[in-house]
Amino acid sequence: MGTASGVCQGTLGELYQGPLRHGPEPDIALVSFPVDHHSWVHFTHGVDPQGPPPLGEKSVAAVRLFLERFALELPPGRWSAHSDLRVGVGMASSTADIVAALRCLFHIFSLPYDADVVTGILSSIERADSVFLEEFALYLSARHRVVRRLGTAIGFHTAYITEPGTVDTAAVTPLLLRHYRRRAQEYERCLTDLLKGFSASDPAAVARAATASAVLSQEVLPKRTFEAAFAHREQFGADGVFVAHTGSLVGYLFAHRPALGLKDELSAFFHSLGHQCSFAQGGYG
Repeated sequence: MGTASGVCQGTLGELYQGPLRHGPEPDIALVSFPVDHHSWVHFTHGVDPQGPPPLGEKSVAAVRLFLERFALELPPGRWSAHSDLRVGVGMASSTADIVAALRCLFHIFSLPYDADVVTGILSSIERADSVFLEEFALYLSARHRVVRRLGTAIGFHTAYITEPGTVDTAAVTPLLLRHYRRRAQEYERCLTDLLKGFSASDPAAVARAATASAVLSQEVLPKRTFEAAFAHREQFGADGVFVAHTGSLVGYLFAHRPALGLKDELSAFFHSLGHQCSFAQGGYG
């Protein structure tokens, strides 16, 4: 009894988004960039609900699918939710909301957390990121398949901005796949370098590959501030540049925490481009 809660991390876009061939046509593969920002879902037992549950439409669908899967009935109580993930910019807010709701349900019914249940429910709702894992992974977002687990040795400090506007991932998928076919060799090299960097626990190598992926993304879904950020990366001593490939985030990767003076400079730089700079820790190392 009392309160049950579920929490899920979000992302700062991806360190890689590109093709991975698992059949006659390439699939969209991701290496999501987890960030220390979260979505929360709470359920307080025995408290009368006040109106409809304050969960998004997809989270409500996830709750229904969970209850149907286990032939359970929700006890009396009240839902509440909170998130510090921005919607529609590439922070995996929708997937994080769903996973947080599912994690809360596992606690409500005292069931052991089962990632296969989570991916099964996600596959019925949306293309998703791998935020339900507690490590980096090469992940097929449409098939909801973990291709390779990449561990928790890599972490970065980041300085990033969010451009205005949103991207409809489903709508741009055909455009992405055409771009992937044109640039297949470049993406293959990029992914090979990224996986080698993870295998060697080398953040500098991972950052270089993430930058290459961001540069390729600029050809198909360009960010207005990317060219300026890319041109100034050495001035700020950044190890790399990252983006939300189908979102609106652009930022720098630092293997070591930026000093306070550097944060001042980064903030002034991004402000000169018309954006407020944010700082966050991404990954796990």
